[in-house]
Amino acid sequence: MSTVSKIMSKALKTVGPEVSVVSAAKKMQTAKIGSLFVKKGKNLIGILTDTDIVRRAVSTNKSLGKLTVEEIMTTPICSIEGSQPVDDAQDMMAELGVRHLAVTQAGEIVGVVSVRDLLRFYKRYAQSKINPEASYSEPKIFQD
Repeated sequence: MSTVSKIMSKALKTVGPEVSVVSAAKKMQTAKIGSLFVKKGKNLIGILTDTDIVRRAVSTNKSLGKLTVEEIMTTPICSIEGSQPVDDAQDMMAELGVRHLAVTQAGEIVGVVSVRDLLRFYKRYAQSKINPEASYSEPKIFQD
């Protein structure tokens, strides 16, 4: 079975703790990602996720332009060692109720693994087990 380090994203995107939630959300949208690590000086002090923005900011009716990342970020950062099997990341996410895990190597954060990364991995894994002669059709998207 593959390890977490093989499916993680290595390019860590960060944001400062005093940045507005609006600015952070725009950065996430531009990068097409669902999380940003919060960096104060040289230290990562938390993680901001799209879920944090919805549950801790938008739902409060506070001004998103004035609300800072530090006020709504998740801390401490949940992490998994990169040498762990992918199944362990899936189990940990389910148990903790999170969709992003920092990936560590020798105690240092070196990447992030998301539910999306797990879905891609399991899709490739499942397809490798399917009979190559079986036909595969793309899912249909229904619109109103």
